[in-house]
Amino acid sequence: MPYEKDSLTTPMSLEDIKLPYSLEAEQSVLGSTLIDPQCLYQVLDYLKPQYFYLSQHREIFTAMVSMFSQSSAIDIVTLLDELKTGGVYDEAGGKAYLLQLAEIVPSVANVGAYAKIVQEKYYLRSLISASKEIISAAAEETDDVRAIMDAAEQKIYDIRQDKSSDGLKHIKEVILEAYDRLHKISSDDKSKYQGLPTGFAELDRMTTGLNRSDLILLAARPAMGKSAFALNIAQNVARNGAKVAFFSLEMTREQNVSRMLSTEGLIENMKLRSGELADNDWVKLAQAADTLSKCEMYFDDTSGITVPEIKAKCRRVKGLDLVVIDYLQLMSSGRRIENRVQEVSEMTRGLKIMAKDLNVPIITLSQLSRGTESRTGHKPMLSDLRESGSIEQDADIVLFLYREDYYEQSEENHNQATCIVGKNRHGEVGEIPLHWDGAYTRFTSAERYRNDQ
Repeated sequence: MPYEKDSLTTPMSLEDIKLPYSLEAEQSVLGSTLIDPQCLYQVLDYLKPQYFYLSQHREIFTAMVSMFSQSSAIDIVTLLDELKTGGVYDEAGGKAYLLQLAEIVPSVANVGAYAKIVQEKYYLRSLISASKEIISAAAEETDDVRAIMDAAEQKIYDIRQDKSSDGLKHIKEVILEAYDRLHKISSDDKSKYQGLPTGFAELDRMTTGLNRSDLILLAARPAMGKSAFALNIAQNVARNGAKVAFFSLEMTREQNVSRMLSTEGLIENMKLRSGELADNDWVKLAQAADTLSKCEMYFDDTSGITVPEIKAKCRRVKGLDLVVIDYLQLMSSGRRIENRVQEVSEMTRGLKIMAKDLNVPIITLSQLSRGTESRTGHKPMLSDLRESGSIEQDADIVLFLYREDYYEQSEENHNQATCIVGKNRHGEVGEIPLHWDGAYTRFTSAERYRNDQ
């Protein structure tokens, strides 16, 4: 017998879905903190003000965190005064509710469990909200399919990474975030929160290291050694325990690793290419391989890769600390754009957004125009950025690599190199002397080279 349409179960409308939250858990977190303000140390590991579903609970928790950061005493009287000052509560209703919060707590010892419940409910609400937006975008079909998929993946990724997009924030909330960051970079564990050291002390001093969400452009003319310099930085960062993703559009993974083995083991790169290794070279090679194999470094040599593809691959690497891309002009936008300047500009804009979204520094290599060739001195400058467009604008830091002996060799400049900080949103610009050791495809600071001699 054929079924009747009306007999089928009608799927639930998205508008009918009730957003999950736990009133008891929210009240118990706030009540526990009122009874024992030291609970905030534990609660802040799980919660931010926006995690609370009820607006009055968000206001109460915000006030508690503000008082806590200022080392103010927290109890019913002082908290009520803070809430009255902020226009959240009046005397009568506010006092009654705060007393109720303190009385409702089953056990202060379980505040961590209450906080986890509030957190989980927030994640579920975020998933529901993101799902509605994804379904709406897919149903409208106004954007490119890849763009819709990338946006959908980004929304889920943001929830996993505990990133919220609640719109405008009052300066009070931002100050609390800034205060928390300053507290972290001033603590005994400050190395966890400061920029990643590049292995070049003078460069780190100028730039404060490789800072999260920064787009760092490393530009040079061909054969200056920019790939080697980027690989040296990536190797130094990985050796310090950080997790690095290296996208090489020019060389294969094996070629890059061969260079790293040469640098690490101080084995001439020519020997690794020819296979003419002496017995002691094999010993050094084994030691270098053992050291590098312990590094959290990942390679991808896909040709013509796009920014969304890089972004998608990076999202799948948990705890990523640094992304290196070699190099910009070999990337593809994935779209038909006749104007190359516009295409490169779109890619650099996408890379800057990617650095912010993934909250990692991104080092992108770039070719320079031939303008340096016709100029006396040949030192690169910002105007030499090839197909510049918005490259200079999007980059937080622009580094140029320059070797004078490439143009004119002399006894004085033999193997000397310079890293020019041409743009630096975090501080000063200037020149950093380096030494180039072509046999081992590595750069070292000029001072370190002199001390080793």
